[in-house]
Amino acid sequence: MGRRNLRVALLAIEGTNCDEELRVALHTLGARAEVVQLKQFEGRDVEPSKRRRLSDYSALFVPGGFSGGDYVRAGVIFAARIRASIGSDLEEFVRSGRVVAGICNGFQVLTELGLLPGRPGGHLDTPDAVLMSNDRGYTCRPTFVAWQGGVFTPLQGTAPGTRFLFPSAHGEGKLVLGGNSAERLRSLARSGQILFRWVAPDGGPA
Repeated sequence: MGRRNLRVALLAIEGTNCDEELRVALHTLGARAEVVQLKQFEGRDVEPSKRRRLSDYSALFVPGGFSGGDYVRAGVIFAARIRASIGSDLEEFVRSGRVVAGICNGFQVLTELGLLPGRPGGHLDTPDAVLMSNDRGYTCRPTFVAWQGGVFTPLQGTAPGTRFLFPSAHGEGKLVLGGNSAERLRSLARSGQILFRWVAPDGGPA
């Protein structure tokens, strides 16, 4: 299926934001992106014409924001609601090989669901990583990252070490891995899951 026929759901609840910007960005790339409230998948408190089925989409994106007010910790309320309502549908969606992506708060949600950093079978499980408060608190600034290679198809062929300037704004962006964190980090690198690393403007260590 070409990307111009790709139907994408942007999953939202109270507190998510940047979903409209993400819809426009995906539309620019040719995808048919639609913001879908979680209750539309649940079929709850919506008229029949607005109900949606996850299986009708080729990709699912969880956008940024402050879902559920980020109470307890970032992403945990949204993750709990997904588990309770469409958890089995999401597991089947993952097992089918379709794309699931999370940006900012959405990455935190997928981590809380146990889908990231990733385990065989696509099962929702207890988290084996967590996004914790940054050592230096909330950060909002342009940051340089260097491409490491990996599984992100649009950048295949880009030379490793190529630098990009990205906007960065988050308060809970420190990924802490369970178990032997050093070995798990090496395992993520071997599997091509670390796409970028923070670097200084000259490309040296951040």
